[in-house]
Amino acid sequence: MIFGGVYSNLDALKTLQVWANTNGFTENQIICTGDVAAYCAEPKESVELIADWGIHCIAGNVEIQLRNGEDDCGCNFNEESSCDMYSRQWYPFVQEQISEKNINWMKTLPEALLVEFGGKKWGVVHGSASETSRFVYKSTPWEEKVSEFELFEVDRMIGGHCGIPFLDAREGKVWLNSGALGMPANDGTPRVWFTTIKKKENDFEIQFHALDYDYLLQQTKMVELNLPKVYANTLQTGLWDSTEVLRYEEVALTGKRIDLKGKIFKV
Repeated sequence: MIFGGVYSNLDALKTLQVWANTNGFTENQIICTGDVAAYCAEPKESVELIADWGIHCIAGNVEIQLRNGEDDCGCNFNEESSCDMYSRQWYPFVQEQISEKNINWMKTLPEALLVEFGGKKWGVVHGSASETSRFVYKSTPWEEKVSEFELFEVDRMIGGHCGIPFLDAREGKVWLNSGALGMPANDGTPRVWFTTIKKKENDFEIQFHALDYDYLLQQTKMVELNLPKVYANTLQTGLWDSTEVLRYEEVALTGKRIDLKGKIFKV
């Protein structure tokens, strides 16, 4: 089971943990692609749940910045953009909430993983192999993805960071992004996302899962803490306040319901 981008959304994370336990996933079968803490209301609690859960987890750009004592999130937002300005509100909140114990846990996290599963090697990165905070989308040119495969010396890559679920499989190679657990995928629904991979004889079955949870509860917590209202609103509307980090192809899909739930892709 793959997920990432928890973004301090403890309510979504708890719902996912129940799903994982109900469906028989053990700690060793679960990977988080980072950014456990970010926009939402409960960074400390989210970090502690992941740490106590004992699953595999890599450091996202937020964890790297926090453990290094940096004064910004390192999300790769354009300077003075709306995302950059809002980060000056939520990032200090995260810094205030997390404990020294949380930071020490973040220091143990690798920035990437190489996982052997089903007789194949899978690279696990936050943004890309070359840059932790790089935004890689389905529309990102294939030749750019190929260079990342070559850098990591794998044919299968699991990434996060961009916030939108996708699968790009061609030429015997696979790039998988599970989407974000803590924020909707700009498709006009409050659903959040995770992915499962199953080995089936000579191939793998990849399935995207849309998760419903009590987003109104998390939204209320954010409002009460005076966190950015635009992100609190996104939990309900499913629409991003800004699409400045997206490529043109993804911008064009704004508000269009993602039709991945229940589909099984064989690669």
